[in-house]
Formats: sequence, structure tokens, C-alpha cells
Amino acid sequence: MSTAKDFRDLQDDELAEQIRTARKDIFGLRFQHATGELENTAGMRSAKRTLARALTVAHERGIDTNGIR
Repeated sequence: MSTAKDFRDLQDDELAEQIRTARKDIFGLRFQHATGELENTAGMRSAKRTLARALTVAHERGIDTNGIR
């Protein structure tokens, strides 16, 4: 799932789950990068953009994303 249209097609709870998952993925990638285990650093950029798209759609809907962890 990577386009804003894909995120717009989701229900609010599914969108919140995607945000939760994306944040966990980014945390894992940052940890791998810090320990030198991450070979494909372009994945970090892609994951951040995916999270940004999901957060944008959530903000458009008025969903409070601060509580989503």
C-alpha cells in the first residue's frame, strides 16, 4: 500500500493500523541502520513517505494521530 488513493479507500480503523505498522517499520529500519545491518537505505525513505501519505489522509479526515502508537 503506497498511494494516497489506497489510504483514502481504507476505513478509519484500518488507516490507524497502517499508521501503527508504518511507525513500527520505520523504528526497525532506524535501528538496523544504526547498528549497520541495513543494506538498502532507500527503504527508509520509502517507509517515511508511506507514513507521510497515511498521516496526510488521517489529518484530512480529522483523525488524531498522536494517540496512534
